[in-house]
Amino acid sequence: MCCKLGLALRNALRYFPPEIQKKLALEFAEELRLYGHIYMYRFFPEIEMRAYPIGEYPCKTKSAAAIMLMIMNNLDPSVAQFPQELVTYGGNGQVFSNWAQFWLAMHYLSEMTEEQTLVMYSGHPLGLFPSHHCAPRLIITNGMVIPNYSSRDEYERLFALGVTMYGQMTAGSYCYIGPQGIVHGTVLTVLNAGRRYLKAEDLSGKVFVTSGLGGMSGAQAKAAVIAGCVGIIAEVDEAALLKRHKQGWLMEISNNLDHCIARLRDARKNKIALSLGYHGNVVDLWERLVHELDTTGELLVDLGSDQTSCHNPFNGGYYPVQLSFEEAKQLLSTNPGKFRTLVKESLKRQVAAINRLADKGMFFWDYGNAFLLEAQRAGADLVKRGANKTEFRYPSYVQHIMGDIFSLGFGPFRWVCTSGDPQDLATTDSIAMSVLEESIRQGVSTSVKQQYHDNIRWIREAGRHSLVVGSQARILYSDQRGRVSIAVAINRAISEGRIKAPVVLSRDHHDVSGTDSPYRETSNIYDGSALCADMAVQNFVGDAFRGATWVALHNGGGVGWGEVINGGFGLVLDGSKEAEERAKMMLSWDVSNGVARRCWSGNDYAYETICQAMKENATLKVTLPHKVVDESILEPAMKR
Repeated sequence: MCCKLGLALRNALRYFPPEIQKKLALEFAEELRLYGHIYMYRFFPEIEMRAYPIGEYPCKTKSAAAIMLMIMNNLDPSVAQFPQELVTYGGNGQVFSNWAQFWLAMHYLSEMTEEQTLVMYSGHPLGLFPSHHCAPRLIITNGMVIPNYSSRDEYERLFALGVTMYGQMTAGSYCYIGPQGIVHGTVLTVLNAGRRYLKAEDLSGKVFVTSGLGGMSGAQAKAAVIAGCVGIIAEVDEAALLKRHKQGWLMEISNNLDHCIARLRDARKNKIALSLGYHGNVVDLWERLVHELDTTGELLVDLGSDQTSCHNPFNGGYYPVQLSFEEAKQLLSTNPGKFRTLVKESLKRQVAAINRLADKGMFFWDYGNAFLLEAQRAGADLVKRGANKTEFRYPSYVQHIMGDIFSLGFGPFRWVCTSGDPQDLATTDSIAMSVLEESIRQGVSTSVKQQYHDNIRWIREAGRHSLVVGSQARILYSDQRGRVSIAVAINRAISEGRIKAPVVLSRDHHDVSGTDSPYRETSNIYDGSALCADMAVQNFVGDAFRGATWVALHNGGGVGWGEVINGGFGLVLDGSKEAEERAKMMLSWDVSNGVARRCWSGNDYAYETICQAMKENATLKVTLPHKVVDESILEPAMKR
């Protein structure tokens, strides 16, 4: 321990000249003892942290100013989960590892020219390196640990030393836009779950039960109301409940299960869209629903999921039902081994209750937060007979709900208006709707048309539901054709002066091509390659030389450290012809890479989508798979 403490201190003090190291060493050592990491709290900025209009940043290039805007948005207290620890969402998804790195990165960005690239190693600004104007201005890698050492225990050690960090997805790539992003994804997930499981287009009177109102999970309440159902969301942290209620994302709060059940029954009967936050443990909620089933014979829940931070279950991502929130936090600090034991017991109880309700007709899915993975590791009954090791009794939402959408090339495309002017966002909304409506008029397949209609509905609802938190941003799910067309139209609007300042294009890493994750994004890949990460790495590299302003590649994100490789990008549209060409080339690759991979794995939707893309672009030539038509030839061949 002493040796690790000394190395961590030495690593932290490298940022400072010798004359102040003695004083800082005492402070940093205390932080390390108390928090297991050196955050350098004394350097927490006194400025108001938010996304300022792009013209207010002291930079030599618009690209650098846009990056600074995105960084500050990720650390805005109204956006970030734990801003003082530089955590944007997910419990431990950081922008930087400490505050010295923030100041150093901002300094480099203020000096950077179009002939330089800033290189970031897991939060550490390695420096500005000579490049050229067509190269990315910023290259980010987070958590790139040698595979044999990419374990949770090694992560804790390396993070304490300050040499790696967990960037989640858009936290460490500076592209988070607040919970709006996951609201949209959750709306689509719930709508499509209703279509698949309940055979219903109208979800009024249907009940969706889940947990988590913190960072990403905070979107669930708003999504339930937009989808038209009754959403009951459990949360142990009262501060998270109050924050969402104050923002208008959560309609009601109650710590009384009797009241929750009464409100559920009333809203269900009268088909009222409702978001009710239960201040308590989700296990108690699930077990109460089982009690209602046993005593009344009534199944009160139709759809179920979970969004606790189960990628980090033993360090505050999941709280055990046996203790109050405050008791659990105290135990985590004083006896982490006992805390771990209680978490495992709690996970088993939660799954037991879910299993009882599912046996009676409730449909449950894993939301890609490693809930099923960690529950199975804890000993919960989640075995799926005859399945491979990445499958459980319940599907990942990608497997049953969103996987085919990815295979059609649809994913979470987003943009940020750097002027900070809501009118610019309204203009981009209008442009996006017009582009999608025109695509429908020109003719698209039935499945694509449904996705376009869902997203047109989303944009109309988004303005009505006050979804902007932080930067003036919007997200929608679009395919290659839609993304390129929207980007070109927005860029031309900037050139014409209809939009006042550059627009940053981005996407969630959770996308068609951006993430290799066998328990989530690639859980519907069945050719054995779900454990391979070629797609995400190739995407990162391909985006870099096709025009991205910045690119990022991460270990971890969503399902946890060592379980996923994912990447993202930022692309600044400034109204120039060059920006239009960059957008066309980079966005086409950013989608077609993943569709081609999904096609090769045997997905029929992806096969049709990539064939259509090849018809539209003669320079695109993808290797297509031949199906084994006669399965009977396999067994004799294997016996020889």
